[in-house]
Amino acid sequence: MRTGLIFATEEAERQPGVLAATLPFGGMTLIEYQARLLIGAGVTQLLVAVARVTPTLAAAINRIGRRGASVDLVRSAEEAVARAHPLGTILALADGLVTTDAVVAAMALEPADTLLVTPDDDAATAVERVDAGHCWAGVATLSVDRLHDVVRLPREYDFQSTLLRVATQAGAGHVLLPARAIRAGHGVERDAATLEVRSRDVLASLAEARSGWIDRYCFTPLTRLILPLFVRRRVPAVGVLGAGAAIALGGLAAIPWWGAGPAAVVMVVAMVLLSAGSLLGWLRGEDAQARLGEQGIAVLGVLSVLGIAGVQASSVGSGTAAVLGLAGMAATLIGERVPGPVAPWAASAATALVLLVPFALGGMTTIGLALIALHGAVSLTMAIETLRRRV
Repeated sequence: MRTGLIFATEEAERQPGVLAATLPFGGMTLIEYQARLLIGAGVTQLLVAVARVTPTLAAAINRIGRRGASVDLVRSAEEAVARAHPLGTILALADGLVTTDAVVAAMALEPADTLLVTPDDDAATAVERVDAGHCWAGVATLSVDRLHDVVRLPREYDFQSTLLRVATQAGAGHVLLPARAIRAGHGVERDAATLEVRSRDVLASLAEARSGWIDRYCFTPLTRLILPLFVRRRVPAVGVLGAGAAIALGGLAAIPWWGAGPAAVVMVVAMVLLSAGSLLGWLRGEDAQARLGEQGIAVLGVLSVLGIAGVQASSVGSGTAAVLGLAGMAATLIGERVPGPVAPWAASAATALVLLVPFALGGMTTIGLALIALHGAVSLTMAIETLRRRV
């Protein structure tokens, strides 16, 4: 059993009485974001080490509890030992730590008594020095025995620092903090203004985690522009998804009246909103809404291409456009279901619509549909060939 341990004792800078763990981050509080990372890494029980409980912290803990993990407040190592599973592993996050899913998930796979470290003691990534050449970077995988070690020491010692000390004395292993994690905003922060900057870095890293070319060169740049606006105004993910769905329906309905080009542009805008809503969902731990956004993008891509193909076939009195649209989407959907690694250039439903836009705007819709069919066929062929070689 894996238990998460979050420290929430330090006050925010320049805000007396406000805990750093309750500062806003990504449209929620920092501790809620930390809890989301731990739950995503397989944690089923959360321990929150506190010195006092503010109303904001209590509300955040209540929201965390609704996400499926049990949450217990502990004020000492003794209370933590009493609540932690005796054979479990502790995945601990430092007070005020901002990091990414990839960092926490990787540390969750490390053996017990492993510390994430950085050689730079001046950086915001350094929490506390552990030896002459390394500082703790805020994430640790520990055995429950380390909690017992802390219990044997005077209670007035700082819980977080003492736990780090006993882990170091027990010979805890070290894992260096990856450079990409620093670029993604990893660090300890207790200042609200700086924390907002780090939240933008984390949002950018979430967007850039998508590997397809359509995400990297189309959706990611656009979502990086609009996501901070949604986060700053605490717009719910479901609201962004709803707006995207409404625009998508309007675009589909407008195909016969506006023509393929303008309608396709409207539907690309809808895809961007669905993409942004999905990322907001992932950020806030609303996985169902995030998956709904991804599925919505795929469904919209299929319906838009088929709708444009149907209207084009009707307007020119030939079935060529309809056949190309059906063939292209069939090849694309089958190719996506072939198991194995997906090439960044591979066809997808979203790719098909974006490829079609310039041709539709230029009055060459049938040529665009032919390109979609060719792209889908090549992607399917390569996927099958890759699978054949693996078998």
